[in-house]
Amino acid sequence: MSVRVLLADDQPLVRAGLRVLIADNPDLEVVGEAGTGVEAVDLTRRLAPDVVVMDIRMPVMDGIAATRMIVEGGSAAKVIMLTTFDDDDNVYGALRAGASGFLVKDMALDDILGAVRVVAAGDGLIAPSVTRRLIAEFAGRPTAAPSARPAALATVTDREREVLTLVGQGLSNTEIAERLVISVATAKTHVARLFTKLDARDRVHLVIMAYELGLVTPSR
Repeated sequence: MSVRVLLADDQPLVRAGLRVLIADNPDLEVVGEAGTGVEAVDLTRRLAPDVVVMDIRMPVMDGIAATRMIVEGGSAAKVIMLTTFDDDDNVYGALRAGASGFLVKDMALDDILGAVRVVAAGDGLIAPSVTRRLIAEFAGRPTAAPSARPAALATVTDREREVLTLVGQGLSNTEIAERLVISVATAKTHVARLFTKLDARDRVHLVIMAYELGLVTPSR
């Protein structure tokens, strides 16, 4: 079964390029196109895509506001922000709105296709250059107050806290398993439990929570 993709970009040429790129891959299918954030929200509701590739700067409603409406509206669609801009405010705003990925348009086309597949599978993905900016963003923010941490971590076991810390440091399940000397299956189970206990949308959301809870800091 192919991954259903909605393209949202105010530039027809960008949408056309992505549509042609996706058409060459039998496991992916473009089900609709939007030129504004409002259209993206409407088409997501009507077409139920698996992944929305969303430009961050569009007329009528920008991609961040559209992403927030899609996520808060209960859609199962995963949103990838695709933009020429990777400044701190856009990165943080997009991820806080519920985006599962953040890519820049100068990435290799194969990497963009790979991101669609990764996000459709339920994981999160952020371009390396964006990750550096995201870390810089958190470096300038105070960590969560100690009194605020127990509420979010009350049901998390010590082992799960270790796993959350490693997820926040960017480690994959395989790397976590190696670090903690456990099986990959056990690492996946711990991550799955963190999704449930912390009400996290995906791995990107777990990374944000690890930083905001003070479990990970840029200096580490």
